[in-house]
Amino acid sequence: MNRIISRVRKPVKRLGAETYLLITLLSFAASVALTRTFLELTGYPQLGGGGLHIAHVLWGGLLLFAAALLPLILANRWTYSLSAVLAGLGMGLFIDEVGKFITQTNDYFYPPAAPIIYAVFLVTVLLYLRLRRQPPLPPRDALYHALEALEEVLDHDLDPQEHTDLVVRLESIAAQEDSPELSRLAGILQEYLKHPEVLIAPEVPGFWKRIQDKLEAFEKRYIRPLWLRAVLIGGMSGLGVVSLLNLLDFAAARRLPGILFTSQSGVYWYMARLGLEMLVSVLLLTAAIAILLGRVRQGLSLSYYGLLLSLTMVNLLVFYFDQFSTVISATFQFALLLIVLYYRRKYITLPGGTL
Repeated sequence: MNRIISRVRKPVKRLGAETYLLITLLSFAASVALTRTFLELTGYPQLGGGGLHIAHVLWGGLLLFAAALLPLILANRWTYSLSAVLAGLGMGLFIDEVGKFITQTNDYFYPPAAPIIYAVFLVTVLLYLRLRRQPPLPPRDALYHALEALEEVLDHDLDPQEHTDLVVRLESIAAQEDSPELSRLAGILQEYLKHPEVLIAPEVPGFWKRIQDKLEAFEKRYIRPLWLRAVLIGGMSGLGVVSLLNLLDFAAARRLPGILFTSQSGVYWYMARLGLEMLVSVLLLTAAIAILLGRVRQGLSLSYYGLLLSLTMVNLLVFYFDQFSTVISATFQFALLLIVLYYRRKYITLPGGTL
């Protein structure tokens, strides 16, 4: 037993893990959205005949199987990106039919299915945000990343910037004294990379790098604090007003979901939704007023907590009652949250704020 335990090693986050997970997230969201849209537009056709129905969950399982096999069979780094795409698409096709899995009647339109799908996506988003944090790496983890980056040498694809970053990373590992054996290995690799015979490829921006460069150019040319504040004020005001209109519709009994009358618990959940929507509405409208009056830091804080509450709690209930019709609203809320985080990181740097 001790021998087995001694062979267990602490897991190391893969180099670029957050990028691969982001690709999975985008593929996941696109898969579910496009599948639901296609089925709605085509009248929910069935593939098969003679008593057979080839559900899209099978295609999802096939893509997930391919996503699992690729990194097991191939050692190239590009397989991780392809696996991320296949995993996201497969997971979307798989979980889209969750209503059939959890009901005896195989009810594809089972109301809790939509919030379950949203909750799985939300948990994955939280995992992505957790992975984006970059704490200082211990020597063992840093050397894992360095060894993985050395694959660029084997593929003759190590450009000047990657070469410099890799040498600096190895220098920091070689300088530490906690693990002499790791320091020695890092020093040997560092000397190898400094050898003039190591092929340095010309820097050719890849697809994602070109997209990043275009976004940075757009940011420098067009993004201004005043415009962002205007977008935040308009967005928060719009969401707050929509929530208030929902409350007024309920008070006037003009818009009650049919599911509300199927059980007493449905009434309780709907009342909880209305209460949370009212709280979010107050937070967002107050945030818009604060930003308008120049109290940007306070307005951003209120916006952050209001949007977070809406995305994590309110939308779960909204998906239950309104199903996938709320996807556009959730996407808009998430976009506003990204703008809040961007503004806070870009322009709020000192205790008093620098605007």
